[in-house]
Amino acid sequence: MIAAYILNPERTRYGLKDLALEFLGRKSKTYEELIGGKNSGPLLEIPENELAEYATADSQNTFDLYKIFEKELEAKKQTELFEKIEMPLVEVLADMELAGVKIEARRLKKISEELAEKLKALEKDIFCLAGEKFNINSPQQLGKILFEKLKMPALRRTKTGSSTGADVLEKLASEFEIAAKILEYRTYSKIKSTYTDALPEMIDPKTHRVHTSFNQTVAATGRLSSSAPNLQNIPARTELGQKIREAFIAEKNSKLIAFDYSQIELRILAHFSEDKKLIEAFKGDLDIHAVTASQIFKVPLEAVTSQQRRAAKTINFGIIYGMGALSLAESLKISRTEAQEYINKYFENYHDVREFLNSILEGAKEKGYVETLYGRRRYFPEIAGPASRFRSFAERAAINAPLQGTAADIIKLAMVRVRGQTPLSRRTEVSVPKMILQVHDELVFEVPEEEVSVVSKSITKIMEEIVELKVPLKVSCGFGNSWAEAG
Repeated sequence: MIAAYILNPERTRYGLKDLALEFLGRKSKTYEELIGGKNSGPLLEIPENELAEYATADSQNTFDLYKIFEKELEAKKQTELFEKIEMPLVEVLADMELAGVKIEARRLKKISEELAEKLKALEKDIFCLAGEKFNINSPQQLGKILFEKLKMPALRRTKTGSSTGADVLEKLASEFEIAAKILEYRTYSKIKSTYTDALPEMIDPKTHRVHTSFNQTVAATGRLSSSAPNLQNIPARTELGQKIREAFIAEKNSKLIAFDYSQIELRILAHFSEDKKLIEAFKGDLDIHAVTASQIFKVPLEAVTSQQRRAAKTINFGIIYGMGALSLAESLKISRTEAQEYINKYFENYHDVREFLNSILEGAKEKGYVETLYGRRRYFPEIAGPASRFRSFAERAAINAPLQGTAADIIKLAMVRVRGQTPLSRRTEVSVPKMILQVHDELVFEVPEEEVSVVSKSITKIMEEIVELKVPLKVSCGFGNSWAEAG
């Protein structure tokens, strides 16, 4: 499964039976067929010869697939990625899933009650603005209200009619109050159903903790994802997101410690592009967004305003996601011409970044794929295709893939290294920091109170020294009784 994922991260199925059929031409008996489907009895009642045949087939398929994938990994120079990062990570994730995280159910219940009241108030406001009651969660009914009754502009069409997607409503929200209210309603409704209502029901009665599943072979970028529940989409920067994170707590006499890589993708961009200005800024530990603002708006660093810095931050991160003038204009609420001027000024100052991004696109068109620092590949066959819509999407994704993918590789490598180098403690022979969460560039640990200082220093050192780039990696660290306090 892991080898197949590395070789083709766009695949949707990595099951042993699927791979055996595709690569070996063998149709194997499924577990459901073995036990007799829904009307199955206990596994021990199945004849031994059938169990042996089933297990033997799985073992043979695993070995034969390994021999095939081993050669492919070696040919593509991905053996180290497989052996040093992805395979050791399996045990790390298993430990994290078993550890789980403690949730304060009462706090979530209170938030849920507050959200229910807010949703009622929003529903009342929306019905008032619409002039009638309707099912807010029905795209068809909502579309009729917005585009037929209220005559709002239909900005995008779908197979079933005018789109009521978030991107459309966000564009309409500045002019139409009802669009803004619906966006707010959707946000509260999703958080209530996904987290405040669902998480308390997922607390294991034996461990009294929530145990998510970390998915290693889902995201084509190389990032991890989590499910049942998904703990990676809890908003970190909003007041509501922080309230939910307050419900993720440490056990008695323990603390949560959060370690977060600071601007890791921009640092990787500096490494790959070898842009002197970017490298100087990071080596000097300067505020990279203020530096960019200073150069774009032609003002001294100390004179950069908060508004200019926010604009520069959007540009800095937008560039590595292939953002064009139209998207930047929408984000900053400026004209497309002005947005293009900002992008031009950015590349005038960071000339080597432009050269690097161009080289990524040229390489992707020539080879059909891009690579991370550790050889992880993502394939883009459509990047040289005739369809401009698919080609544009592929170009944006290809620009970001080496940066986001390398960041994913680095944090995975750090997770493996941390597990293998448990920090020594002054008080006991060895401390046992419990890694419980991974969210993009952040790792969260649960440790005894008396171990916070030594663990914080040790893990920060491991994470910052995990790889030698042309600029230093920087890790911010915080601790507290809850994830909100630690983060």
